[in-house]
Amino acid sequence: MSNGPIIELRHVGKSFGANRVLDGISLTVNPGEIVTLIGPSGSGKTTALRCMNFLEAYDEGEIMIKGQLLGYSGPGREPRNRDSPALIAEVRRPLAMVFQQFNLWPHMTVLENVCAPLILGKKMPRHEARRKAGLALAQVGMSDKAESRPQRLSGGQQQRVGIARALALGPELLLLDEPTSALDPERVEEVLDVIKALAVEGMTMVMVTHEMSFAAKIASRVVFMADGRIIESGAPATLFRQPQTERLRSFLAPWFKRPLQLDDTEAPHA
Repeated sequence: MSNGPIIELRHVGKSFGANRVLDGISLTVNPGEIVTLIGPSGSGKTTALRCMNFLEAYDEGEIMIKGQLLGYSGPGREPRNRDSPALIAEVRRPLAMVFQQFNLWPHMTVLENVCAPLILGKKMPRHEARRKAGLALAQVGMSDKAESRPQRLSGGQQQRVGIARALALGPELLLLDEPTSALDPERVEEVLDVIKALAVEGMTMVMVTHEMSFAAKIASRVVFMADGRIIESGAPATLFRQPQTERLRSFLAPWFKRPLQLDDTEAPHA
């Protein structure tokens, strides 16, 4: 395992027209860390995650993946300085992303959905892709649904297939964008259990989530964002129990009214 960070954001900015969505954020994620991004809607969490994978091109600053600059060759962040798609894909190879929506192809089986990025993107031989896909499906408890079509699955099962599809790529860092937000409440736990198991196995993750109790239990670090900035960052027990800013206290107020279950001790108080 590398001693350096897997990903590093240095004063990253992003605007959509006059709307400044990211305002110079800096963040480092080291191997084995689980970083959760929390904050109100519109705070820039998902945009930050998408910039990490260059699904959104950032306007300012630098994003480094294992020491390599992502997305650009020149000093500016203009389209003319953008790297080729092939080079961008090579730099971001250590990353894989799980989206809010499952984005499964309905005409393919579960196994074929997991195989497709390996065959089409990595040009992997079909037999090797099927082997890796089978291992990934087993990892998320979906081996018995390998020959099913997505429409025959529950939302929770479809999201577990989405996670398997990302895992099959062999990432060093998994990006998860609110992986339970599109699920019925009764299906949330099965997906959270899979993510919890990945954490136990040592998978490095950055996850945007509104599941405060889950963030409190699973994260090695919680990052609170608002208005495109990182307002506070720290260990869950510190950040949830002793918020340093009024903005974070206000955001957490609804959760202070119920147990966050940070560990076996009593719940935090405002």
